[in-house]
Amino acid sequence: MTVTTDFVKITPKASEEVIRLVKAENNPEIGLRLAVKGGGCSGLSYDLQFTPKDEGDTIIQHEGFNVFMDAKSMIYLKGMALDFQDGLQGKGFVFVNPNATSTCGCGESFSIT
Repeated sequence: MTVTTDFVKITPKASEEVIRLVKAENNPEIGLRLAVKGGGCSGLSYDLQFTPKDEGDTIIQHEGFNVFMDAKSMIYLKGMALDFQDGLQGKGFVFVNPNATSTCGCGESFSIT
């Protein structure tokens, strides 16, 4: 199944970084995998990887790359925004999830009630 880019928003800065990393893999099958897994100090944690599509994945076509998500993760990530920051506080992807009711201090895990 393919859905629109409105499902998950990816900022221009995050898109630039994803395109750079996907190109570095030198494999046209590789895309950005966004997932949610159990764990972390708030109960659920974000998982971001560069992988090929798995059977059953939903594909979100983004300009310059594909985003892959499994059905379970889509429930938690709908409406989320992915940003990339590279300032004095560190460098990395940042998840902004309007569905999260609480997050941990590092921003890598969250809970939904």
